[in-house]
Amino acid sequence: MDGERLFCDVALAARIERAEVRLVVESSDAARARRGDDVGFARPVAGGVASFAEADSPFNKVAGLGFEGVPDALDEIEAAYAELGAPVQIELSQLADPSLGAFLTGRGYRLENYENVLGRRVGGADHPEGIRRAGDDELEAWLAGIAEASVVADTEGVASHEDFPRETILNALRDMPGMLRFTAERDGEFAGGAGLRVADGIAQLGAAATLPAHRRRGVQTALVRARLAAAADLGCDLAVVTTQPGSKSQQNVQRLGFDLLYARAVLVKGVSATSSSGADSRQAS
Repeated sequence: MDGERLFCDVALAARIERAEVRLVVESSDAARARRGDDVGFARPVAGGVASFAEADSPFNKVAGLGFEGVPDALDEIEAAYAELGAPVQIELSQLADPSLGAFLTGRGYRLENYENVLGRRVGGADHPEGIRRAGDDELEAWLAGIAEASVVADTEGVASHEDFPRETILNALRDMPGMLRFTAERDGEFAGGAGLRVADGIAQLGAAATLPAHRRRGVQTALVRARLAAAADLGCDLAVVTTQPGSKSQQNVQRLGFDLLYARAVLVKGVSATSSSGADSRQAS
């Protein structure tokens, strides 16, 4: 593994957040295309995006704020969410404009949780045994395995404020365009899986889950290594992953050379998002 530590300045955080915005927009649009309607939205706001994909979707959120000034159109955004009966959930990087925190809490937003963004330079990874790319004809089997693993949460670290039904997880994974799927097998059976998406030279590692019977057996470590190797093959220079603070997933990726780059504060206004947001790219060990 590359031993060089990765320092995150505002410019790098802005680059990572732009990739997140692109993921949210494309996935939100894909949800409407899947349904064949125009319910919901993905609206630009101050360099970020406000998105509503469908009820209980992980893509119902505001992402990427704070790198192009303070938003001046939140009244309209808040009204759009209220019309659909959804809370406004803003994921705010700690490296964003520092005035935004006071601005949002002054508008009635409350802090519900944090999530950590970790990254490392791509390079030095190999292709581990037991991990393979899942083909398009294996999509449904891969989705079923990920969903089964995801509904049994790992309890290490700070608990997530998000909890999602099985069908929501399946739809969210279907709606991530361009995602490469990886499968881990132990003793000839599905043990876990994970996804990789590339945006502007950034390898976004997500959709990771391991069946409870196979946890603590190195499955996610092997999946991370496989995706780092694939990212290098695809010409990426940076890999990022989002985890719950203090989780086993965070520990796993830090052991593989990922540095903690910044945290996102999850700020919510309206009906609690405790069980109505989503399972996007968070790691599950």
